[in-house]
Amino acid sequence: MSTTAELVVLAVMLIGLVGTVVPVLPGLLLIWAAGVAWAWLDGWGPARGVTAAVLTVLLVVGTVVKYVLPARSARGAGAPRRTLLLGAVGAVVGFVAIPVVGLVVGAVVAVYLAELSRLGDSTSAWASTRAVVIGIGVGVLVEVATGLLMVAVWVVSVLAV
Repeated sequence: MSTTAELVVLAVMLIGLVGTVVPVLPGLLLIWAAGVAWAWLDGWGPARGVTAAVLTVLLVVGTVVKYVLPARSARGAGAPRRTLLLGAVGAVVGFVAIPVVGLVVGAVVAVYLAELSRLGDSTSAWASTRAVVIGIGVGVLVEVATGLLMVAVWVVSVLAV
């Protein structure tokens, strides 16, 4: 594969890294797709196949952890699944009302209101909301770290040949 094509793959991966923080872009999926496309277009072979497999495993693990951590954090604070569902609905409504930033704002407000309604106490509702926000933050950090690891795996594969 030409250097120009590899730079295009790298550019797509960097856009994917931005997507791990900006909710509009499919971060890890974009990084994975660029890496697998590179492996395929570069003639596949055993080394490229291993790279694609490692990228796939990292994609799956990173995606699962991204969604498991907020749920576990919320349950640890006593918030039911209904609260998380309402948080997801709030995220969508927030995203429509205030593009990009509204996703986070809508989710936090919805979780807080759901917990306030359930618990009837603003202090307890905020404690549950804080636990969910921390879980989401850790999930984002895991996603960013996974994306960086995926890019590093690809770079090592490019340089190894």
